[in-house]
Amino acid sequence: MRTLARTVHGLLEIRAAAQPERTAISTDDGQRLTFAEWQGRSTAVAAALVRRGVRPGDRVGLLFGLRDWPDFAVHYCAVTRAGGVAVPVSDRQPAEAVAYVLGHCEASGLIAGPAAAVPAGPWWATTPPELAAEAEAVTGSGARTGAEDGTETGAETGPLPSVGPDAPAQLLYTSGTTGRPKGVLATHGNVVHGTRPTARHRPLTHSEEFLHSFAVGTNAGQTMLVNALDAHPAALVATRFTPGRFARLIEQRKVGSVFVVPAMAAELLNAGVQSRFDLSSVRLLGSTAAALPPTVATALTRAFPNATVVNYYTSTEAAPAQTAMVYDPARPTALGLAARGSVMVAGPDGRPLPAGETGDVHLRSPGAQRAYYRDAEAGAAVFRSGWVRMGDVGFLDEDGYLHLVDRESDVIKSGAHKVSTLQVEAAALEHPAVAEVAVVGLPHPVLGMGVGAAVVPVPGADFDPAGLRIFLAERLAAHEIPTRITVLDALPRNEGGKPLKRAVRDLLAAPA
Repeated sequence: MRTLARTVHGLLEIRAAAQPERTAISTDDGQRLTFAEWQGRSTAVAAALVRRGVRPGDRVGLLFGLRDWPDFAVHYCAVTRAGGVAVPVSDRQPAEAVAYVLGHCEASGLIAGPAAAVPAGPWWATTPPELAAEAEAVTGSGARTGAEDGTETGAETGPLPSVGPDAPAQLLYTSGTTGRPKGVLATHGNVVHGTRPTARHRPLTHSEEFLHSFAVGTNAGQTMLVNALDAHPAALVATRFTPGRFARLIEQRKVGSVFVVPAMAAELLNAGVQSRFDLSSVRLLGSTAAALPPTVATALTRAFPNATVVNYYTSTEAAPAQTAMVYDPARPTALGLAARGSVMVAGPDGRPLPAGETGDVHLRSPGAQRAYYRDAEAGAAVFRSGWVRMGDVGFLDEDGYLHLVDRESDVIKSGAHKVSTLQVEAAALEHPAVAEVAVVGLPHPVLGMGVGAAVVPVPGADFDPAGLRIFLAERLAAHEIPTRITVLDALPRNEGGKPLKRAVRDLLAAPA
């Protein structure tokens, strides 16, 4: 039991034994996966993968979309049960990006959903139906779930490998917003850290379902997978995110826990779903992937009157370390205290800075640390003596709460000043006609860099760039006010919901 509890597929085996008929994952288009089905199917597919030649440590790509979450979950656990390393990739990624990931990690194979564009390469490629047929041929009907020592399978395949907490479980690729995506390798012990599979009271006991719409290839998506294995409620996946569709699910299913990224939160608010749907069932609204702007957080507390609004801060590299902040109007910019692991703000020498001083933000995992795959040089700059350098600039206040100033790469050096894009964005979002905004640095002939902003207006609002500058002049210093403002229908974003600031910069730098 102790070893099982420290692997991903071991969590599934424990849960399937305790609650076999309980729904683990469902989707808004009617799919439903129980723990018994999840366990039985993944074990059978694991045997088929071993028969195909998958060996411990082999990387296997999992190319699935939002509509494929049940199949993704089955095949994720099948890969890890076979001793392999799951490499989740969203099927919304272009074929060349998928090919890069599979080539970089030297994947032995690819399992793809029905809508995926499968790139050609030296890896074998298959689909869930094909693997199911192979599993049936290997194990026969009624595949066994495996003994507690993790070695029993169908007679034709021989034993599945023994997998321990130090074995690699998954390889997630970063969004690549500042360059080529990097592969982040995590062990089983890292992925399942903090889970309590035999606890009487599981996380999120106030809910019977938790709702999300996160892509499989994101760190937020992987957190939802672990929640499905460990938490009390079933995972409910919105297979396509639109504000009305998402809010209707909350109303119809009386959802108790909801997880979003800030972009989704802004879309919900701008669509006015709080006036059209009953959102009173929500007790927890968690936001991740980026800092919630204060105006958005405040509006969420009004839109979800019975919910505790929590902002989580982590990264693909730092997980499971994170900070968590229940929104507090007295600390509108705070990202909270360390909820898992430790947080530090350090100077250039890597030593902690006193409260109030700005420096590099670091998180330290309470369990096994992650690492970059096949990129030791980049890893040396990020993973330092147990700490992960987040690439953000911030400070700790006197009470230990973390506050972000900006992404290190986004800080605008304008003349003698440094401009925080987060601060400018937060001020712009206070304007009643601004729905979304992304601020970037643009070349300036005198100052070196100036401030530019891409604005998505509130639908139907009368937005005027000159009026926004006048509005900001009452809230910001002169060097912080955007000199160029471009109006967009939507901000370019990655799969994790973060604005692609390189794309925004290109749009703003183009001739008017």
